[in-house]
Amino acid sequence: MVKHQPLQYYEPQLCLSCLTGIYGCRWKRYQRSHDSTTKWERFWFLILCVTFFLTLIWFYFWWEVHNDYNEFNWYMYNNKGYWNDWSVPVLVLASAGFIYVAFLLILALCHIAVGQQMNLHWLHKVGLTVVLVAISVAMISVNQLWNEEWDIILISFQATAPFLHIGAVAAATMLAWLIAGQFARSERVVFQMFLIFTYLGLLIALYLLPLIIYSPCIMKREDLSRRPAIIGNRGVPMLAPENTLMSFQKAAERRADGFSINVTISYDGVPFLIHDTTLRRTTDVEELFPKRVLDNAAMFNWSSLEMLNAGRWFFKEDPFWTAQALSAKDNDEASKQSLCKLVDVLRLATQRNKTVMVNLWQPPREHPFYSSWINITLETILESGISQDLVIWLPEEDRWLVRQLAAGFQQMVSTKQNVTMLRDQGISGLNLRYNKVNAWEMREYALENISTNLYLVNEPWLFSVLWCAGVRSVTSDACQVLSEVRTPTWIMSPQEYYMIWITSDIISITIVVAIFILQKWRLGSMRTYNPEQIMLSAAVRRSSKDVNIMKEKLIFAEISNGVASSEDGSFCSESGFDGFAHETVSPLARRGTKMRIN
Repeated sequence: MVKHQPLQYYEPQLCLSCLTGIYGCRWKRYQRSHDSTTKWERFWFLILCVTFFLTLIWFYFWWEVHNDYNEFNWYMYNNKGYWNDWSVPVLVLASAGFIYVAFLLILALCHIAVGQQMNLHWLHKVGLTVVLVAISVAMISVNQLWNEEWDIILISFQATAPFLHIGAVAAATMLAWLIAGQFARSERVVFQMFLIFTYLGLLIALYLLPLIIYSPCIMKREDLSRRPAIIGNRGVPMLAPENTLMSFQKAAERRADGFSINVTISYDGVPFLIHDTTLRRTTDVEELFPKRVLDNAAMFNWSSLEMLNAGRWFFKEDPFWTAQALSAKDNDEASKQSLCKLVDVLRLATQRNKTVMVNLWQPPREHPFYSSWINITLETILESGISQDLVIWLPEEDRWLVRQLAAGFQQMVSTKQNVTMLRDQGISGLNLRYNKVNAWEMREYALENISTNLYLVNEPWLFSVLWCAGVRSVTSDACQVLSEVRTPTWIMSPQEYYMIWITSDIISITIVVAIFILQKWRLGSMRTYNPEQIMLSAAVRRSSKDVNIMKEKLIFAEISNGVASSEDGSFCSESGFDGFAHETVSPLARRGTKMRIN
C-alpha cells in the first residue's frame, strides 16, 4: 500500500517573490538562492550605489537651482533662438532618474537584509547604465557652461544643512539593522572588523558634522539685521510683461522698494526700457517688421517702437507659469502693453517714492547717439524731477561725468573690490550675483557703510539666508513672493541648535546599540545550522523540531523508494504543498516497528 505523505510545506512569500522578481526577474521559488552574491553582481551593486549618489546630487542641485531657472532658460534662448521653459523637462528627468535608482537601491538593500543572493536583471543594468551616462554628461555640461551655478549647493546647505544632518543621522541609524545583520551572519572576523569599523567611522563623522556646519540663521534673534529692501527686476515679470509700465505699477502695489531697469536709446534719441539687444523675444516685431527681426532695438525710431505690442508674448510663452493666474482685468491690460519710455517709469518712481537702479545698454557704433547716449539718458533722469538719492547708477562708462552732473546719485559697481578701492572711487555700494560674496564680507562692507545688493533672489529660503547674513537689498523677479516674507524661514540660537544636535546623536547611539544587541540575539544561532537544514527551511525560519521532521520524511521516503516530489514552478500551490512523497509501508511498519532517524 502506498501512502501519500506531504514532503514540505511552503508558506506564501509574496513580499519575497516581489522583491526578487522586480530586482532580478526571479519570480519562482527555485530561482532564488541564499548563496553568496557573485563578484560580478557585487560590482553592479557598487555601480548602483555610485549612480544613486550622483543622481541624488543632481536632483538636489536641480531642485535648489529653481531660483535660477529663468537664467537657464535665458541661456538656452541665446543658443536656440527661441524661448521655452527648458528647466521643467530637466527637472522631470532628474526626478524620474533619482526615483528609479533609489527604488533599485532599496530592493538591493532588502536582498541583503533577508539574505537573498543579488542578481540584477539585464534590463535594469541597461537602465542603470543609461542613467549613469546621462547624469555624467549633464554634470560635465553644467561644469563647462554654467560652472558658477554649483555654488547654489553650498549656499543651500546654509539653509538645509542642520536638517539634512538630522536626516542623515536617521538614515545611518536605520542602516544599523543591515549592518548588524551582516555582522551577526558572517563567520569571517576580518569582514566583521571591516564592517563594524567602517560603519562606526561613518557614524562618528555624522555625529561630529555640526562642528563644521555653518548657517547665518544660527544666531541670536536680537542680532538679526533689518529686513533687506526688495528691488523689482524689470518690475514684476511674473505678474506682468517685463519692462512695461504695468509691470512697474504691479511692483509698487506689491510693496517693492525699488525698480531695476535696463535702458537703451532709440535711433531718434528717446531713452526706453529693453533687456535684450533685439525686439524678437518681447514684442511682435516679426509681424510688423519681419525684415528687421534681428536688428538692434536701438536702431528703431520711437515712432516705430511704440507701435509694437509688448504684452501678447507674455501669454504665449508664459515664462514663469503665472500668466494663467491673472485676473480678466489684468489679462486684458497686459495684452495691450507697449514698450515703456524711461521718463514714464521715473515719474512712477517719483510718485511712489521708489528707488530706481539704472543700467544702460550702449547702442551700436553706427547709431547717431553712440557718443552721447549717457548724456541724453542722464539729462532725461534729471529733467524727470526724481530725487537724486533715489537713483542708483551702475554703468562704469563716464562715471566721472555722472558724479559732476548728479552728485546725489548712489554709485554702485558690479565687481567685488576691497574697501579701500571703493572709498577711493567714491562707491557707496556693490551690486553682485548672490554667490559672489559671503556673510563675512557683507558684514565687513556694512561696517564701512558700503551697502550690498544681490541678484537675482527669487526663493524665500535664499532671501532668508541672505537676510540673516546681513545683506542690505536684493533684486528679484518675485517681489510679490518676497514681500510676504516678514521673518526668516527659520532662525535658532546656537544653544537651541546644540541641544537638537546632542539629543539626536544620543537617540541615534541608543537605537544603534539596541539594534546590534537584538540582531546578535536573533541571528546568532543561525551559525549552528548546517546547509541541509537551511535548504529545507527554504528562506523561512523554522524550529529545529520542524526541520528534523522534514529530514525524517525525506530520508524515509528515499529508503522506501517513494520519492516523487516536484516543484510546479508556481509561487505556491493552492493546497499549500509543493510536492508529495510516496511512502511504501513495510511489514515492519505494520507491526508497529518504528524507524528513528537521528
